[in-house]
Amino acid sequence: MHDDHACFIGIDVGTQGARVVLADARGQLLGSREESFPLSAQSREEQSPPDWWAACLRSLQQLLKDVARHTDLRHIRAMAVTSTSGTIIPIDHDHQPLHPAIMYSDGRQVEEGRICREAALAYNPEGYTAFNTSSGLPKMLWFINRHPGQAGRLYKFIHAADFITGRLSGRYDVTDLTNALKSGYDVQRKCWPAYIWQQLPLQQQWLQQVVPSGTPVGALDPALAASLGLPDDVMVVAGMTDGCASQIASGAVKPGDWNTTIGTTLVVKGVTTAFIHDPSGSLYCHRHPEGYWMPGGASNTGADWISRQFSGNLAALETAAAALIPSGHLSWPLLQEGERFPFVAPQARGFEAPGLSTAERLAAGMEGVACIERYAYARIRQLSGEAVKAVYTAGGASNSDAWLRIRSNVLNLPLYKMKHVTGAMGAAILAASKTCFSSIMEAAAAMTQVEKEVRPEPALATDYEAHYQEFIQTLQQKGYIPHHTYA
Repeated sequence: MHDDHACFIGIDVGTQGARVVLADARGQLLGSREESFPLSAQSREEQSPPDWWAACLRSLQQLLKDVARHTDLRHIRAMAVTSTSGTIIPIDHDHQPLHPAIMYSDGRQVEEGRICREAALAYNPEGYTAFNTSSGLPKMLWFINRHPGQAGRLYKFIHAADFITGRLSGRYDVTDLTNALKSGYDVQRKCWPAYIWQQLPLQQQWLQQVVPSGTPVGALDPALAASLGLPDDVMVVAGMTDGCASQIASGAVKPGDWNTTIGTTLVVKGVTTAFIHDPSGSLYCHRHPEGYWMPGGASNTGADWISRQFSGNLAALETAAAALIPSGHLSWPLLQEGERFPFVAPQARGFEAPGLSTAERLAAGMEGVACIERYAYARIRQLSGEAVKAVYTAGGASNSDAWLRIRSNVLNLPLYKMKHVTGAMGAAILAASKTCFSSIMEAAAAMTQVEKEVRPEPALATDYEAHYQEFIQTLQQKGYIPHHTYA
């Protein structure tokens, strides 16, 4: 089944633009094109799916024109799409949107979120998804409540990735397990729960068929294939949410593998053999394409404090900070009020030792984020009973050698920084998973590449063990976490 010449297209539709990549079966990036969306004041609430498709199509056309000089397009085997989780589009029977895409970042569904939470908790408290304004199901309910006259014209509620998948294949009736989660799908029992149509003004027929990500859903539309110069047997597979696709691209696909992405926020995602029930609701579980579980959580702590608190020559400042570690100073650079993961503490405030130099503040802040990351993994081990075997890393923070060194020693685990950790690359790996390889694990093993490995240093790890315990005690004293310590 494996073909070294096979190539795969990954498409990522984000909030601000679309990216299309072509990768081969060894993970070599053969080409990439992207286009920004024209954004407006309403873009965080609503966007135009036809505009997404136009941008994707132009990017796809340009990409294929670029790579045709060195790649035989007949080797392209499959494609997949990733996009935002929780974005919803109601479409009619002609597959046209009845309303602009209701974005995941649209905050108008507060009351609908409350109603969905109560219904879901009554249905299955152990598997309940913490519905809020970023979830898909409340957006479906919001649309019907405000546009009841459209119910007769409604064919399906679909997700952002599904719209592009539909334009590629003609199939709009299928979605994947990761997108369906926040729309209310029961990923444990593998069914749409009846409360959706029995307790809410929604109809079962408006919900899509749900399949594992990577499942082939249909061939590329023949007319589209001909216009692009592609073979008529290129397969379109079921997509995935952007966070899960980035996890795939990071290489964290086997049980015990975890990915930390530190950008504006710190996001942890991994793979376990068993479903994790988190009573606090801060950790939720996607379903892995091979039947495992993909737990994840997002912190309010991240790397945004660096751009907001430091200016000038950051490279020189990082060099100065690297010479100071371990800093010996406690810091938690939480900029906003409240934390949501790895613990829920709406009253939480960041803290920093007084009188620090600029370099000391940077070093201590990086150490503080690493302590939050370690607490996340300790809590995951406590909830799952499963070991964290490897941590793959992505996001802006992974470009800092000093921060990688700090994190590896605080975690006392090796860190692996991978090449090409993007949602589009994750989609390309997903496209290959069932069309060229036997599983997503085999595809990721072949198509992800380690750019850098950082291992803990025994003496420094020992110093950071004491630092971490002091950090945890400070959180306990402030009442942010219970008086017990996860190792």
